[in-house]
Amino acid sequence: MASQIKSYRDLLVWQKAIDLVVNAYRATAAFPKSETYALTSQIRRAASSIPANIAESYGRGSRKEYVQCLFIGQGSLKELETHFIVAAKLSYLTEAQAEPLLSQTDELGRMPGSLIRKLKVASATP
Repeated sequence: MASQIKSYRDLLVWQKAIDLVVNAYRATAAFPKSETYALTSQIRRAASSIPANIAESYGRGSRKEYVQCLFIGQGSLKELETHFIVAAKLSYLTEAQAEPLLSQTDELGRMPGSLIRKLKVASATP
């Protein structure tokens, strides 16, 4: 029997997004100090924005607002993915570091999309 969702913290997508934030922080810890206020900061902000938007969307009053916040989280995820690619091209991340991060963003990217589709179908159903 599936457990009931009582909070956004019960959402698997939010839990996986938190894991991605932790991994992003760990990955950027060894970036050059010159990137502290540039790429390091951008990666950390984009990563943190993903679970924050999922949590915010959960607390929204309407289905439309819920979906909108999920779309914003999806945008942050694509931004994060782009930053990881740039970091790899600058050799701040090795291929061995970048590949699992990009796999994580791919997996996470599919999860809100599925939720958005379900919410849109549910709102279209009379």
